[in-house]
Amino acid sequence: MSGAASFLRNAWFMAGWSHEVGDALLRRRLLGDPVLLFRKEDGGVAAMIDRCPHRFAPLSMGTRSGDTITCAYHGLSFEAGGACVANPFSDKLPKASLRTFAVAERDGIVWLWPGEADQADEALIPDFSALLVESQGEPLTGLLPMNAPYEFGTDNLMDLSHIEFVHKGSFAGRGVIFAGKHEVVTEGTRLRSNWWMPNVPAPGHTYGIYPPDMQTDHWLEMRWDPPASMLLEIGACPAGGNREGGVIVQQAHILTPETAETTHYFWATTRPAPSNHEGDRMLETLMGQAFREEDKPIIEAAYANLDGADFWDAGPISLQVDGGGTRARRTIQKLLKEEEAAS
Repeated sequence: MSGAASFLRNAWFMAGWSHEVGDALLRRRLLGDPVLLFRKEDGGVAAMIDRCPHRFAPLSMGTRSGDTITCAYHGLSFEAGGACVANPFSDKLPKASLRTFAVAERDGIVWLWPGEADQADEALIPDFSALLVESQGEPLTGLLPMNAPYEFGTDNLMDLSHIEFVHKGSFAGRGVIFAGKHEVVTEGTRLRSNWWMPNVPAPGHTYGIYPPDMQTDHWLEMRWDPPASMLLEIGACPAGGNREGGVIVQQAHILTPETAETTHYFWATTRPAPSNHEGDRMLETLMGQAFREEDKPIIEAAYANLDGADFWDAGPISLQVDGGGTRARRTIQKLLKEEEAAS
């Protein structure tokens, strides 16, 4: 894909939620390139460059017959594996094929491997099975466009102390972050950015389950896998009680570069209680407010305020809470250098 010097290639990137990919031709720009996604007749997902090699028209503007896509411009047809299978002007097929990508589907997520398909290792796909709570049905999901590089979203998510300032209208924790302890744990290329806040007032996700004046032990545990796949566990239990019996919500925060300067922010959340229509609408409204009206404006403004300068060249100061985001950036730099050295 284009932007190879900027993006990892030997890694899994989220291309979409499983429910987004169906019979219709879905165009989505990923890592700088237009990608065509559709569900094949056998139920698997096809992913190919959305650009006809003849005069470069988007194949997503064309038509589909079975697993064959016909370009709307001059009628060349391509099968899901990328080979040209029909030329309306001749029995001779042009020596052209589309680049296709290895894809995998797991936990309701379609993953795309931008590197060589024979190098795709499904063992590296991050585990998001925590989103699948049988008693709750499908998790609530969304996609937010963000006008900033994906690393800026990672900075935000790996430093959850920002909730006390940015999320005053939604998730603000009434100062409990400052009563807590933060640690960053490195496990190979995986990072964990965890907050532990004992004996604090019941957090918002427990309302209606715990009395609002109950003292709880509260935790926020963010798991990061490169390039930018994050799973957040939000939990609380009665102070001094058993965490396993607490009120726990699992959230996915997965960032995929659209371009070098824009990002697809995929999110999902389980529920603190069994699903009901009214509760789901309230939770969707809250998540929308938190991401669209609170996170998105400050992240985009911070990036724009660099006026094109490199993040590190701008000389960012470091606070104690920056360990997660800083280590994530350094890990990506290291992995990029390793890929470059191996190429």
